[in-house]
Amino acid sequence: MRCPYCKTNKDRVIDSRASGDAAVIRRRRECLECGRRFTTYERIEEVRLRVIKKDGTRVPFDREKILGGVLKACEKRPVPSERVEEVCQNIEGQLVEMFDKEVASGFIGNLVMKELRQLDPVAYVRFASVYREFKDVDQFLDELRPLLKKAGKVLDELPDSGH
Repeated sequence: MRCPYCKTNKDRVIDSRASGDAAVIRRRRECLECGRRFTTYERIEEVRLRVIKKDGTRVPFDREKILGGVLKACEKRPVPSERVEEVCQNIEGQLVEMFDKEVASGFIGNLVMKELRQLDPVAYVRFASVYREFKDVDQFLDELRPLLKKAGKVLDELPDSGH
């Protein structure tokens, strides 16, 4: 494995652990050249899903796109990176289980929103605002109302911002 810091491929495995469902092996490694430590994940290579985008084009499924979106939504939030990884594993696992060859991008987006809603309400709203491409504040508020009700708040009780 190539060290992400010094780029040599001399390392040793310090620790290996299987994920909860044993679908992924997490390995903690130490570079023998620079001494820094890094984590790698090993998973079985599955038949590649293709994603049907909104415009009808088909592209290979890319787990990193989901990870990037979830990380962006969780930026500056108290969400441990292990939980972000679990969310991505859950989504990928559901997709592999439910689809053989192709899946609509909208379905993936809805799975991400479902996972984020349980993980962190702010991350959920961040992701939803980009994913759903809200055109105005009313659409944004429509998304917030159920979250506020769940939190025991009523939208009318929010302080007036003076607008």
